[in-house]
Amino acid sequence: MRSFVCFSALLLVTASAMTAQTASKPRVRAGKPSSAVSAREVQELRDALAAQQQQMQQQRQQMEQLKSQLQQLLEASQQSNASAQRVQSTAEQAQASATQAQQSATDAQRLADQASANAVEAKTQLSLVSTKTQDQDKKLSALQDLLGRFRFAGDVRVRGENFTQQGIQDRNRARLRVRFGVEGKLNEDFNAGIYLATGSLGDPTTTNETLTNNFDRKTIGLDKAFITYNPVAHKWISATAGKFPYLWLRTSVTGDPDLNPEGFDQKFSFDFTGPVVKNFTVQGIELLYNESSAGQDSYALGGQASAKLQFGPWTATPSFLSLKWNRPDAILQASAFAVQATTTGAAGPPAVGPFPVPGEGPGCAKVLGGPSFAPCPFSANGMTNATFIDSKGLAHFYSGFNYADFILNNQVKTGFERLPLNLLLEFEDNLDAENHPLDAKGRVVPGLGSQNKEYGADFSIGQTKNKNDVQIGYAWQRQEQDADIASFGESDQRTPTNLLQHRIYALWKLRANTLASFAYWRGRVLNSNLENNAALTQKTITTAGQQEPWLNRFQFDLIYSF
Repeated sequence: MRSFVCFSALLLVTASAMTAQTASKPRVRAGKPSSAVSAREVQELRDALAAQQQQMQQQRQQMEQLKSQLQQLLEASQQSNASAQRVQSTAEQAQASATQAQQSATDAQRLADQASANAVEAKTQLSLVSTKTQDQDKKLSALQDLLGRFRFAGDVRVRGENFTQQGIQDRNRARLRVRFGVEGKLNEDFNAGIYLATGSLGDPTTTNETLTNNFDRKTIGLDKAFITYNPVAHKWISATAGKFPYLWLRTSVTGDPDLNPEGFDQKFSFDFTGPVVKNFTVQGIELLYNESSAGQDSYALGGQASAKLQFGPWTATPSFLSLKWNRPDAILQASAFAVQATTTGAAGPPAVGPFPVPGEGPGCAKVLGGPSFAPCPFSANGMTNATFIDSKGLAHFYSGFNYADFILNNQVKTGFERLPLNLLLEFEDNLDAENHPLDAKGRVVPGLGSQNKEYGADFSIGQTKNKNDVQIGYAWQRQEQDADIASFGESDQRTPTNLLQHRIYALWKLRANTLASFAYWRGRVLNSNLENNAALTQKTITTAGQQEPWLNRFQFDLIYSF
């Protein structure tokens, strides 16, 4: 392109030059020469020169135009060359990009192939994981189903306690109780429970541990373990075996609240929709309290009938319990392990001991003329029943024990949902008690009738079901010496039997699972002229027959339940 433009410019310049040379030559007239130039000729010459100058001016203008056109052509050529270079560069870049794109496409195809292979492997692994996850989900679901059938329960109680009695040193102590267990459905027809609790192994009537003994660890034992059969098809039937909580209506007269009996129980309970009778229940009770490999076993047999009656706002629950204790003398001839004796020896003759043994107490209970070493009476809170000693030095109960216990529990709804009125009345009679008791020296007292009855009443207002519920009450109890077996009675009252007892109490539900309570126990021995009475045993009086000073016992509790 550039060569063509230069060649064109050269032709134009040559042609112009030749034209100028032709025009510049003067014309020569044909004719004869003249020695003198005429004016006309001069004028013609001038005109010719002027025309030539004008022509030359035009040629110069044409030359300028040609130069301008040539310059434009040169610039256009340069621009064309630049464009051509840019196009070539772009083409080269495009070629490089195409090459790179081809390489990228190759890499992408390789990555795609690898991703496809990874996807296949991941799908395989996912399938395996899914299978394992399903298996784990099944196991987890089975575990959740298993755990869902069980529930944990228990409580922690902290107690501050004070004792005052005329002529006796005041006593203060702090105590702790911990109970923990699990209950659940083994299947549709069977339930079971296992519980642990603090407390001395030699005292089944309490789960308290006193804060003492140089910060030692506290004893924990098996408190309950039982299985209950309650078929879905027949909900009115219930049968329980093991070491279980009380399953019949009762008060602490016939058994401390912390005691859990052992044996069997069968209950038949029928609900009704009538206007008055809401429920009727009968049950059989078989309790095992001493198995003997060399003799006859000791056990209790009995039963209870109860009903629930409703008369408008008044609900009454009457019940009657009959419980016969067979061969109870085993209680007075317990082993050193059973009483958790702290010493051992022999009464003789000759006397041997005492020697210390690693029991935690309470040890042998004292009875008139009884042994100080095992086998000996088992009664953690004192043996207050009448006893006698045979020729071998073994203790025996003076009376038999066959409880006839009638309880009438009443609740009356008031205009305030949180303030119902509660009244419990109890009369208990030991049908196997002797007709006359023994005095402090072990002699029959013919002028005094059988010491076999208990009378009790408990009145309160309020309840402890929901947060900020409050209940206050008063309880009164008169219990004769052989109304029931002293070994299993209430541990907080003045003495297990042969007592007159008052109790004032108040409870406040701080939270759904937290209860604060106060109890004031005021009691004394009922008849200090009888054998094994606590006043003489504990030396709160000096002479049989004296009235014992009142023992005042204050308890402040904080209980957390879960």
